[in-house]
Amino acid sequence: MEPKLNHRWDLTEEEAKKLQQELSKIVREQKLDFTPRLIAGVDISYNIGSDVLFAAAVVLNYEDLSIVEKVFAIKEVKFKYIPGLLSFRETPVILEAFSKLKTEPDIIFVDGQGIAHPRFFGIASHIGVIYDKPSIGVAKSILVGTPDFLPRRKWETAPLRFKGKVVGYLMCTDERAQPIVVSVGHKITLDDAVEVVKKMTAGFRIPEPTRLAHIFVNEVRKKYTKKM
Repeated sequence: MEPKLNHRWDLTEEEAKKLQQELSKIVREQKLDFTPRLIAGVDISYNIGSDVLFAAAVVLNYEDLSIVEKVFAIKEVKFKYIPGLLSFRETPVILEAFSKLKTEPDIIFVDGQGIAHPRFFGIASHIGVIYDKPSIGVAKSILVGTPDFLPRRKWETAPLRFKGKVVGYLMCTDERAQPIVVSVGHKITLDDAVEVVKKMTAGFRIPEPTRLAHIFVNEVRKKYTKKM
């Protein structure tokens, strides 16, 4: 899978923030006008204190959630962890993983935020814009915003508000666990994102695309760490 947009990654913190503000203007919230066939999930893993990042992409069939393809990449990164700028540390290795895919997904799930972000441009939006594909942020915790309430019943959602805008939903996927944060990445509406997340969730708190990517990338990291 080839990116539709390229830019430099060797940026300062201020340059990265400025780029986020510029690229956020590209993000579109629009209804899906097709039935997806393939959904990709991406996740990152690393050893604490290490700048070697592992990325995995898992592509699932939309209808039965079966695994169609899974790939990984390993890359040493120089951009340090800075809150709100996670995509500048993690996206380069995700791009390497995506470059190995033989199948092209219709929608991308990202373990992180979409527009529920200080500059309305989290990693899910970044990846969606780079590939010009519908993308959904599926995060385990709130980065910005205040929910109207805490959803407790399965599939219940609560708007997450930030600077006068609904930037996502807190969504209960498992009544035994805390809700997740679902936000628009690119080229999808929040309501459509919620429906796709429901379809791709199979008895766990985390939807299958990112849950399986998380399992796979940690398997890869542990395997390669033993060799290092």
